[in-house]
Amino acid sequence: MQNITLDSLVMTLGQIVADFGTKLLAAIAIWVVGFWLAKKIVGAFNRGMQRHNVEPTLQGFSLSFLNIALKVFVFIIMLTTLGVQMTSIVAVLGAASLAIGMALSGTLQNVAGGMVILLFKPFKVGDTIITADGKTGVVQKIMIFTTQINTFDNQILFLPNGALSNGVITNLSMGKKRRTDLNVGISYGDNVENARKLVLQILSKDKRVLKNPEPVVILSSLDDSAVTLTIRYWTDYTDVYATQADVLETIYKEFPKHKLNFPFPQMDVHIQK
Repeated sequence: MQNITLDSLVMTLGQIVADFGTKLLAAIAIWVVGFWLAKKIVGAFNRGMQRHNVEPTLQGFSLSFLNIALKVFVFIIMLTTLGVQMTSIVAVLGAASLAIGMALSGTLQNVAGGMVILLFKPFKVGDTIITADGKTGVVQKIMIFTTQINTFDNQILFLPNGALSNGVITNLSMGKKRRTDLNVGISYGDNVENARKLVLQILSKDKRVLKNPEPVVILSSLDDSAVTLTIRYWTDYTDVYATQADVLETIYKEFPKHKLNFPFPQMDVHIQK
């Protein structure tokens, strides 16, 4: 009788192991195939958005969200295949959501921040922005939790969406035209009008400098060692830095040819006997 009971126990355990092994293999297959299908679906969704010229800002956020949602769905199906009851999964997910929500409140703020960015569009992919803490770069991707920007020296920064949506952002790309102010000093005694005419002539020869509004050159201050001229002109925002460098270099070369001197700090000392 004892042998029969032991044999039955072994058979029962064997059947349990066999059933669980089958479920485990099925769950692994679902995991592998499901993740493969999720990748294919995300890729197809991406190609579809590109064909329909969906805004790049929305593309990055949507693809990130879809990828996470599909993987969570595959994980739930895998647990169900292993025999975990759906009610148990829902209860665990509810408790986990509450715990995770409390622990990751900052992360959830980033999700909300990403939605705010998509809705109100303070910037989009391709824009050049300056963040509240002084980081400057070109927006590459807007994802669920973070926004990726590339700085001009090719550093890749991932900035939390919550901070971006609540902080002060300077969008250098939103205004298509930008004004540049340059200060140039000449020596006391130099002809201010000649300097003004020469600068305007230099600006007129640069095709990147816009004719409307017209460039202006004003005498802005009388400093200790220099008469300071402020040069104001407008360009497209993409030409700001290159134009500024070229204008300054041309001024540096041309002023001495027209008897306009660049001052340097100096002091007059009067000795009384």
